[in-house]
Amino acid sequence: MVKGLSILGSTGSIGMQALEVCENLNIEVVSLAANSNVKLMEEQIRKFHPRTAALFDEKAAHDLAIAVGDTGTKILKGMDGILETVVHPDTDTVLTSVVGISGLLPTMTAIQAGKNIALSNKETLVTAGNIIMEEAKRCGVRLFPVDSEHSAIFQSLAGNRTQDASRIILTASGGPFRGFTSRQLENVSLEEALNHPTWSMGNKITIDSATLMNKGLEIIEAMWLFDIPVSKIDVVVHPQSIIHSMVEFKDGSLMAQLGASDMRIPIQLALTWPERNENSFKRIDFSQLSQLTFEKPDFDTFKSLGLAYEAAKIGGTMPCAMNAANEVAVELFLNRKISFPKIFELIELVMNAHSVNSKPVLNDIIDTDRASRRLAWSIVSGGF
Repeated sequence: MVKGLSILGSTGSIGMQALEVCENLNIEVVSLAANSNVKLMEEQIRKFHPRTAALFDEKAAHDLAIAVGDTGTKILKGMDGILETVVHPDTDTVLTSVVGISGLLPTMTAIQAGKNIALSNKETLVTAGNIIMEEAKRCGVRLFPVDSEHSAIFQSLAGNRTQDASRIILTASGGPFRGFTSRQLENVSLEEALNHPTWSMGNKITIDSATLMNKGLEIIEAMWLFDIPVSKIDVVVHPQSIIHSMVEFKDGSLMAQLGASDMRIPIQLALTWPERNENSFKRIDFSQLSQLTFEKPDFDTFKSLGLAYEAAKIGGTMPCAMNAANEVAVELFLNRKISFPKIFELIELVMNAHSVNSKPVLNDIIDTDRASRRLAWSIVSGGF
């Protein structure tokens, strides 16, 4: 079990649920980091008494320092402050739950400091999977998946040899627009897109779930986490979200992990593995389940899945370009600047224009992210 935990993104959905788990299991919270939420961070500091806390927004960090001046918590600011939280000597594990590529540099810094990673920020592996996994191996660091799907795969592979897996099957809820046609998607509202049928998540990941890009990102993440070619990773829509993912082995056997739709379960496992600790989280009552259904994803309507497979097969900097375009597109949709189908269109345009670097280093990834974002914004400003 984790002895000292630092949480990146403590004011977000996963971060707050991780703090619940820490409270239940008496895990010491060493450091907290977030973007700009002063009020919630103050509450967390007063409840968990971390040694350090950082806000990326420097004005917000200044306000936080004044608000908690009567505590013993050291307040840090900006990216330098966030990086300081992940290398604290009393931390042995860093939970990364920030949104988007902003988690890449802190995760790499934590790995290089010898900290194990509880990974909820999938974009880190999507954009720089090869670099991250090689560095983790060099530093003797373990990555424990927090996403329910990757936690399910991790558990299904436990006690088995990865080379005996014939394929990984990621399950998808299908999101709020499961069964919609392309024409129906043209008129969907932001409120409808944010109304996920089974999971309670932050806005960005909820929109990614609605477009199925979340599943596309998970395909690439699984490829790196479990060292399996993308050709052996399939997706199936499972609306009930009871089976969180499966592994099929070469003898035809299937291992699946089932559980309630509660992110605290995979969070707890990532922080306690190989132990399993009691909790009061919801259990499944199979007598109340009328059916478990499965269907093929609609690649034609939800183009994100096909774009993600394409990016994974091309490799190099292409997944980073795809991710950058998606982050811009989702931001625009959340701000009501573009329609839902335009998300797919913008991602495809950026990918088509991207010149791939097949063997990038970390600076190449950072440069690709910036260039792809600039391109996405220029496309939109040009009358997209």
